[in-house]
Amino acid sequence: MKVKLLAAALLGLSLVAAPAVHAQTEPAATAKPAESAVNPGAIQALKDMGAFLQSLKRFHVSTGLTGEVVLADGQKLQHTARADVDVQRPNKLRARMFSARAERVIFFDGQKATLFLPQQKYYSTVDFTGNVDGLVSKLEERYGVEIPLSDLFLWGTPAAPLDKIESAMNAGQDFIGKDLCNHFAFRQGNFDWQIWITTGSKPLPRKLVIINRADDARPQSVSLIDWNLNPSTKDDVFRFVPPAGAKQVELRALEAK
Repeated sequence: MKVKLLAAALLGLSLVAAPAVHAQTEPAATAKPAESAVNPGAIQALKDMGAFLQSLKRFHVSTGLTGEVVLADGQKLQHTARADVDVQRPNKLRARMFSARAERVIFFDGQKATLFLPQQKYYSTVDFTGNVDGLVSKLEERYGVEIPLSDLFLWGTPAAPLDKIESAMNAGQDFIGKDLCNHFAFRQGNFDWQIWITTGSKPLPRKLVIINRADDARPQSVSLIDWNLNPSTKDDVFRFVPPAGAKQVELRALEAK
């Protein structure tokens, strides 16, 4: 993750450690990895999920992430973080990311996007009048700022192409919480990733596992995702009001390569 933000404190708070993912398909039988590399049903599941996510106008989504750091001697350490995201399409968003090490909050009210570090009381504001999907892309590409669960805004759009997937399988069904989910597994570049999508007419991603095969230790991240499709969010949650003592600082753009 290319984070070049206000402060180094943000470097430890990556809540989306994924290649662009996408999902949902027919419930299938036995998983057979290598023989038929790409299961068309698994790809169709991603398309169906992406279309449903793009249709959502107002929602609250939260996630708990468990990630691994591999030490020089191969020992693995687990760390946890959480994120809460409120969205009102086309152009309002609030995202809070927090762990024991750091916290940051992103506000977007349709006119301005603000990044706030509550512990340091630093904030940066940039003008932006596009939609939420455009904001996600601009913050990452121009400033290296990644909104948690950013794939939720990319699935179902040209920004999340499916032709890079090298293998795709249907791995059966599991319960995530009380939700029966179809389970899919994919290989894409240096990453293996799995996704669990609710069955029925509302194909929502409920769990995501990502394994980095570029590292011999195969570190993985596990995200559990909860949804509220009828939140009672008020418009003022998307508007940033600087607290007493907060200091505005410049959000620097990434250097052109």
